[in-house]
Amino acid sequence: MSCGFAHSPAAITALIHPSKFESVRVSYHTKCKCLKSKLYQNLAYLGSFKFNVCEVELPPQVAFRPHSNVFLIKGNHPQNADFPRYYSKKEKKPFPIPVLELRRAARERQKSRKGKPRKPVVPPGNGMLIRRLISVAYEVFNARIKLVNNLKRLLKVVPVHACKWCNEIHVGPVGHPFKSCRGQQTERRKGQHEWIQATIEDIFLPVDAFHLFDRLGPRIPHEERFSTPRVPALVELCVQAGVDLPDLPTKRRRKPVIRIGKSEIIDANEDDLVEETFTPGFNEIIDASEDDLVEEDIALVVPETYTLHDILPDSEIQSPSNAEELALLSEETVEAWDKMRQGAKKLMRKYLVRVCGYCPEVHVGPSGHKAQNCGAYKHQQRNGQHGWQAATLDDLIPPRYVWHVPDVRGPPLQRELRNFYGQAPAVVEICVQGGAVAPEEYRSTMRLDVGIPIDIKEVEMVV
Repeated sequence: MSCGFAHSPAAITALIHPSKFESVRVSYHTKCKCLKSKLYQNLAYLGSFKFNVCEVELPPQVAFRPHSNVFLIKGNHPQNADFPRYYSKKEKKPFPIPVLELRRAARERQKSRKGKPRKPVVPPGNGMLIRRLISVAYEVFNARIKLVNNLKRLLKVVPVHACKWCNEIHVGPVGHPFKSCRGQQTERRKGQHEWIQATIEDIFLPVDAFHLFDRLGPRIPHEERFSTPRVPALVELCVQAGVDLPDLPTKRRRKPVIRIGKSEIIDANEDDLVEETFTPGFNEIIDASEDDLVEEDIALVVPETYTLHDILPDSEIQSPSNAEELALLSEETVEAWDKMRQGAKKLMRKYLVRVCGYCPEVHVGPSGHKAQNCGAYKHQQRNGQHGWQAATLDDLIPPRYVWHVPDVRGPPLQRELRNFYGQAPAVVEICVQGGAVAPEEYRSTMRLDVGIPIDIKEVEMVV
C-alpha cells in the first residue's frame, strides 16, 4: 500500500495502523523534511530504537532506502490470523503433504537413483541413534516434567473451567457465554455450556502410544494390544531418540543393522566393541539443523534428567505465595512449553510419528501398529483398522485453543462481541493471566492489537 501526502503528519499514524498488513509503503515529498522526522516518531510502536538528533536506528521491521523518499514497513506477524479449523468427527484429517506431491517426489527420487549405487541407510533407519539429537530429547523430556508440575501450581491460582458435556475449556473467573457446546443434550440446553472445575488432563491432553522395545522390530499385532505397555507419546518419542529410563527398557544398537529384505533385518555382531560408559553431565546442545556434522565426531554426553516419578502428586503441590512468584512461574512455564514444542519438532523431522486420520491415536515408529481399536466414524468398513498418516506437531502435543480474556478484572466476555475476541493455547492463556508476556507467535490469533468495542451500539457505529 502506498500513499503520498505533504501537509498532514497525522495521516502517518492512520496509515501505519492497518488492520492486517504484510508490508506498507509510505511516500512523502522530498521538500517536507519535517514529515520525515514525524514519521520516525510514529514508527516507535514497531520496536525499540534510538532516536537522536544526528542518528536514527530503525527497527528490523522498517526499511529505509538511502537517497529515496520511501519507507517500507514490514510485519513478520499480522495483527489478525484465522483460528485453527474445527474438524468434525465424521471428517478425515488432511495429509500434512498432499498425496499428489508425495507421489511426484517419489518419482523424482526414483529417477535420480536410476543407474546409481544404493546409498547406505543413515540413522535412525539403520537402528543407530542420532547423537546430536540425544541432548534435545533429554531437554524435551525435562521440559515436559517441568511443564506439568508448573501447570499444577498455576491451577491453584488461575481459574480454569471445563464443560461437563463437551471437551471445551475456558480460562477466566467465569465461563464464556458463547453457545458452542456440541456435547450430549445440546438441543435441550440450546448450545449453552455447563461449566465445572478443570483438571490438568483437560489442559495438557494425555496422548498415549504403545512402547516399543525395538523400533525396527515387527509391528504390534492385534492380539498383543493389551500386553504392550502404553506410555505418553512424547515420552516414547524421547525414549526412541536416546533417553534411557529404567521403567521403559529399549534396545540400543552400536552397529548398523544388516537388511536382508524390505522388512527383514539382522543385528550385527557387537562382540568386538568395547563397552562404553556414559557419565551424566550437561554439554552444549548441538542444533538439529546442523546436518553437515559427522555422527562419529559428536561426543555422546547424557545430561541430568528427571524420571516419570518426578511428576508431583496433587497433595504436594503448593500455590505461589505472591504476585511476583506467580509471574516468574508463568514465565518459566511459557519457556518450558516453547522448549518442549520446538524440541519435539526437531525430533519429528528424523524420528517418524504416525497418527490415525480418523481418530486421535498416535504411534511413534516407522509404521503404525495393527491393533484394530479405531472407533471413529464408519470404523466398521475398515474393520477397526487405523488409517495411518504422517503426524504433525499438534497431533503429538494438542494446543487446546481457548478464548483470550483481554482483562481478567474487567467485564466478562459478551456474546455479541465474539468476532473481536482472540484465541490462544490453554497453556499460553493461563501463563498470560498469571503475569507472563504473550509470545510473539501467538499474538496474531490472540488479537492483542485489535480494539474491542464497549457494547453492541459501538459496533453499529463503526463504518
